[in-house]
Amino acid sequence: MKLSIVIPVYNERDTIEKVIEKVKSVEIPLEKEIIIVDDCSKDGTRDILMKYASDPSIKIVFHRVNQGKGAALRTGFKEVTGDFVIIQDADLEYNPEDYPKLLKPLLEGRADVVYGSRFLPTGERIVTSFVHYYANKFLTFLANLFCNLSLTDMETCYKVFRSELLKRFELQEDRFGIEPELTVKFSKLRCRFYEVGISYIGRSYEEGKKIGWKDGFRAIWCIVKYKLFWRPRG
Repeated sequence: MKLSIVIPVYNERDTIEKVIEKVKSVEIPLEKEIIIVDDCSKDGTRDILMKYASDPSIKIVFHRVNQGKGAALRTGFKEVTGDFVIIQDADLEYNPEDYPKLLKPLLEGRADVVYGSRFLPTGERIVTSFVHYYANKFLTFLANLFCNLSLTDMETCYKVFRSELLKRFELQEDRFGIEPELTVKFSKLRCRFYEVGISYIGRSYEEGKKIGWKDGFRAIWCIVKYKLFWRPRG
């Protein structure tokens, strides 16, 4: 069995090598394929990625124009050949050492989708801003309300799922709206959700965090839009 690790990248020259090495070194009972989508970085990230071009375990795709995290994930998902997929950000906020516990419910056949929660009592978490924390809580509450779920962290990067689910829908969001879009669509497919606590060392905007207040309003629209107007295939 194989795990496909999809890494969207934009201007992460200071962290991308460390993330790749962490992903490569983490021990899991699955073969790994690493799919990196560079979303038209301008800071030298592309030059760093070219050093991995000959690595058979890594596939690198370059966008010609910057499109956003969601667009990069859509590109990466088209390259997936594994049985399971995990989304990995290119910064150091999320730790690949959490992969084994994220995969456990899937490998045991208890789940179709596993979210890594930054707010469950296990794991290490840096204290983030009041506004960001409660914005996340509100969006998670709204997703739960519309989808009849009880998630603690809808906006988490760590979403792990059976790759066959990608055949059931087409994703549309270009930016961070991909998070609620995935959540709503998984729920409408009646997927079995699990959450596990993960460690989280968040960045500030000065350190390169990219999500903004406009993305919060877009997330609200995505929850409503895909819940009310989207229908799964088959």
